[in-house]
Amino acid sequence: MTDTQKYNCQEPAVQARELTRVFKQGNQTITALDGIDLTIHQGDFVAVMGASGSGKSTLLHLIAGLIRPTSGQVVVEGNDLGSLSDRRLTLYRRRRVGLVFQNYNLIPHLTTEENILLPLRADGASIQEGRDKRHVLWERLGLTTFLNQMPDTLSGGQQQRVAMARALSMEPAILLADEPTGNLDSVNSRKICEVFDELNRQDGRTITLVTHEPGVAIFAKRVIVLHDGRLLADWQTSQFRDAHDLAATYQELAAQTDEEQGAKLP
Repeated sequence: MTDTQKYNCQEPAVQARELTRVFKQGNQTITALDGIDLTIHQGDFVAVMGASGSGKSTLLHLIAGLIRPTSGQVVVEGNDLGSLSDRRLTLYRRRRVGLVFQNYNLIPHLTTEENILLPLRADGASIQEGRDKRHVLWERLGLTTFLNQMPDTLSGGQQQRVAMARALSMEPAILLADEPTGNLDSVNSRKICEVFDELNRQDGRTITLVTHEPGVAIFAKRVIVLHDGRLLADWQTSQFRDAHDLAATYQELAAQTDEEQGAKLP
């Protein structure tokens, strides 16, 4: 595979096969993910839920190519990330993955527009062409009046929209978001969720989002629940009446799982 080879868009967006990730902490061995099998299809919108330490962010980082699996595979559009050299993995992250974080990660001395276009500049792409092609997206995100402003003059919701525009600047195969509403109030949180929903429904964007909030997860098409590194549930959000129904089902599952684990203790 050459560095510029196109990824096969006929394949599922993501396939995890017996995916395991083990970390060392001092003398302890921690299994963050334990044999996960998961398929995310093109145009899917998946929310990943679970308690702290369940493996949510680890799964996202493996899909993003930020870390490598201890065993098993992460296959994106038919390409096994574990088989890529460090250089090709860097190109994959830059060109095929859009990352949105809780803390925005904007560069404070760059303007909004400069932050958005940074991935294109890093890839050697034409800045003017990138600006022209993505102007409609910026309008949809409500950013055109803020392009010359610095990040610290923007609200949290505006900064997150800038981060989303930057993540989409390279037309990635998949958009990954790690607790993207974690620093936002309820009003801005809903606005960001509506943007994700629009990107998925109107543009067919493939999105995987980590959240602990049922009110955020309900915007997705599927909800995946992780527990102690294992896949506990894979639900269609259409089966729930609303976010309260999802929350109740999620809490019931968590309580049942804790009870079963408690029964196994000596």
